[in-house]
Amino acid sequence: MPVRIGLGLLDYPFSGADAYWRWVDLCESGGVDSLWQSDRLAGATPFLECMSVMGALAGRTRRLKFGMSVLSMAFREPLIVAKECATIDYLSNGRMLPAFGIGNPSSPDWAAVGMTSEGHGGKMNQALDIMARLWRGETVTTDGPHYRYRDARISPLPVQNPLPLWIGGSSPAAIRRTARLGTGWLAGAETHETIAPVVAAIKAEAEAVGRPMDPEHFGAGFFFRFGDPDDPIVEARRANYRRAFPNRDFSKVMVVGGADDIIERVRAYVAAGVTKFVLRPLAQDDEDILDQTRKLIEQVLPVIHVPKKAAAA
Repeated sequence: MPVRIGLGLLDYPFSGADAYWRWVDLCESGGVDSLWQSDRLAGATPFLECMSVMGALAGRTRRLKFGMSVLSMAFREPLIVAKECATIDYLSNGRMLPAFGIGNPSSPDWAAVGMTSEGHGGKMNQALDIMARLWRGETVTTDGPHYRYRDARISPLPVQNPLPLWIGGSSPAAIRRTARLGTGWLAGAETHETIAPVVAAIKAEAEAVGRPMDPEHFGAGFFFRFGDPDDPIVEARRANYRRAFPNRDFSKVMVVGGADDIIERVRAYVAAGVTKFVLRPLAQDDEDILDQTRKLIEQVLPVIHVPKKAAAA
C-alpha cells in the first residue's frame, strides 16, 4: 500500500500571513501529500480557525489535499459544516479530507463557552449521519434527539463521492462511531506501540456491521525535528506535553534526530497498519519551520513516497 506524508500544525509558529503562505507554497511544490489544521477557537496564543484555513488552502493550492485534525463537532451546527465542506471540496476539485471528533478534553474552548466534553457522543453521531446524508444529495428530515431539520438539502454536492469522513478518537465509542459512520480513522496521541489494537478493533467492528474499512484509510502522526534532543524548542514542547499529559511519555510521539530516525518511526507505524501520516514540525520561527520542512521533503519523502507501480512491483 502506498504511504503518504502530510504535515500538520498544532500551533502557529509564523510571524505573519506571508510567512505562512511561503510554507504552504513549499509544501505544494515539494510533494507533501496533504496539510492538516488542528482545531482551537479560544485563547490568547495565535491559532488559525481550521474551516477558514480549508477554504484558503483550496484557493492557494492546486495539488495538495487538506483536512482538519480534527474538527470538534460539539461547537458547530452540522448543516453549516456540511455546506462548508461541500463548497470547499467543490471549489478545490475534490481535495478536501474532512475529519471530526468530539474535541480535546483539555482544550480551553470548553470553558470559554461554558461546556464540558462529557456527553457529546450521541450528538456527534447524529451530526455525522446528517452530514453524510447531505453529501450524498439526500433531503434530510429529522426530529432529533439533538437536531431537528425539515427538508434540508445542499447543492452543489462535493466532487468526491462519497466525500471522505475521517473520525478521531480511540475510545470504544469512537471505534464504534468510526466503523458505523466513518470512511477513515485519524489517530490522536496513539504511539506506534499502542495503535495496532485500535486499528484491529476498527477493522473488526467495521466488518461486523458490513462496512469494511479501506486499509489505506488509517492515519497517525508525530512531532519531528531534525536536530538535537536538547534543542530549546524540543524542551519547551516536552514541558508542555508533560503538563497536559503527566502520565504519558512524550518521546513516543516525537522523533528528534535525522532522516533515518523519522523514516524508522514511520515504518513502525506502517507495520501497525497506518499508511497516512500527519507529521508536525517542531520549529521556533519562520526560517526554522521552512528549514525543517525542506529537510523532510528532501530526505524523507523520496524514501517514503513510493509510486504505486513501484510499490506493486
